[in-house]
Amino acid sequence: MSNNESLIDIFPDHGTLPADDTMRAMVLENPREPLVYKVIPKPHPTARQVLVKIIACGVCRTDLHIVDGELTEPKFPLIPGHEIIGIVLELGLGVEELELGDLVGIGWLAYTCGKCKYCRRGQENLCDDALFTGYNIDGGFAEYTVAYAEFCFPLAPSFNSPAYAPLLCAGLIGYRSYQMVGTSAERIGIYGFGAAAHILIQIARREGKEIYAFTRDGDVVAQAFATSLGAVWVGNSSVAPPIKLDAAIIFAPVGPLVPKALEDVDKGGTVICGGIHMSDIPCFAYEILWGEKTLRSVANLTRKDGNAFLELAGQIPVKTETSLFRLHEANEALAAIRNGRLAGAVVLVI
Repeated sequence: MSNNESLIDIFPDHGTLPADDTMRAMVLENPREPLVYKVIPKPHPTARQVLVKIIACGVCRTDLHIVDGELTEPKFPLIPGHEIIGIVLELGLGVEELELGDLVGIGWLAYTCGKCKYCRRGQENLCDDALFTGYNIDGGFAEYTVAYAEFCFPLAPSFNSPAYAPLLCAGLIGYRSYQMVGTSAERIGIYGFGAAAHILIQIARREGKEIYAFTRDGDVVAQAFATSLGAVWVGNSSVAPPIKLDAAIIFAPVGPLVPKALEDVDKGGTVICGGIHMSDIPCFAYEILWGEKTLRSVANLTRKDGNAFLELAGQIPVKTETSLFRLHEANEALAAIRNGRLAGAVVLVI
């Protein structure tokens, strides 16, 4: 779909509000069970929070890790979802950053203490007391949510499209991962060509980088998609690229790709693990790490990342390939991600 299609054009009833104080939501009651479509009380903001009418929420692989029980400390019952676009309808006490009617984005990082050593040194993504949208607090698979105003991203009216919802996580994590490879990296491998990769390649290509796209073996659809977006080489994750890489970013949650990527990068190269969950990394010989290679992970994001990326995304402008689902189809949307059936990103339109 096109980025300039508005939510109203696609689903003209998205703004219909219930007359009572309830809302529809898809609720995770226990891990490894389908979400349940329920009518529940509408939340109301407390101090420093806003009530947001959700108009679109991207479906992320992290949501799948939560539903499948691979991330083990969510609250129950839980409304998943952390790639939210919505409209501010109510202001809690002390909110000065936002106004009624503002279009906002809500991402994974929902709250930090602002006082710990990580917060003080600009690493709020590592805060021990952080809360996360759709994990510790209810998220976007619903008609409404509440969020701390200072952790909402103000959006220009041009972002009023479901195509922009994936920017709130896939885009943000992809951007943070990309920042870690360093400006000198010219040949960059991306392992797992899904929502984050198809956003990131647009930024990298704009900066003149060569992208080498690795997909699960035999996934010709993803390989064709990567080629269409400008990858200079595409292939199975099990094969070596035609030339040594300067850096690699792993989005697929597959631990054995770590030693594989270390083999694929040149001396002095960097391998970034861009996911919040990954299967176990197998033992590997020190030889493939030697040569001053760097292996590091990405943990969450910071608001500074978000503001910088959203500004850049609007300038390029970043375009996304999205498959749209209704709220009550959230289980089908998760299944599509689990099975790798769709190119690009998946979005619920509320």
